[in-house]
Amino acid sequence: MPNAQRNLDRQDSLSKLLTSIREEASALSFPPRNVVRCAAYPVFRTQAARDVGVLLDLDPAVTSWSCLPLVLSHRTRRHVPDFVVTRATGQSLIDVIPNLRSRIPPEWANSAAQALGYGYETRREADLRGDVRLENARDLVQYAAYRASLGDRIRILGLLEEYGSVPLSTCLQVVRNGHDAIGVVAALVLRRFIEMDLDEARIGPDTRVSAFRG
Repeated sequence: MPNAQRNLDRQDSLSKLLTSIREEASALSFPPRNVVRCAAYPVFRTQAARDVGVLLDLDPAVTSWSCLPLVLSHRTRRHVPDFVVTRATGQSLIDVIPNLRSRIPPEWANSAAQALGYGYETRREADLRGDVRLENARDLVQYAAYRASLGDRIRILGLLEEYGSVPLSTCLQVVRNGHDAIGVVAALVLRRFIEMDLDEARIGPDTRVSAFRG
């Protein structure tokens, strides 16, 4: 068989494999449903992968991310990572390692990713257990479809420009147009107009809010 035909057959095989894996994942559903910076249709194979997607949405260094992006190959073996993530520094593939040992990515995934010009990272489900940032990110992503009015946005940004950093309760007091003041603040956090301390404790009245610094 000529090399050109062999390459076409290989690409067709990889394409079918990727389509099959995406279709299997699309039949699954993991909360929360909303996404912010996913550049394609969001599909996840595990709850742990969904949780990492939530964290990517709240990571200030992440420009965009996509699920089940491509097939990595090593001889006759194949592997589809959970994400491709775009940052200002480049693109990386991410595998989420669930507690089930049967889903551990192959050892050659790193070198295969690098051969295609990607960085390679892993995230472990065990490390997500009890993560305060994840719990806060889940709460905020619920408001991904919410839209803050121009007036509320300007009032909150003006407040932060004057005082630098204020408690969340103070931001809520200047909301005028939104029917849900928390939704207004969450929407501005998700769209990177402002930022909130997500790592110290669960979001509450005393949570510090400031202008987004990137």
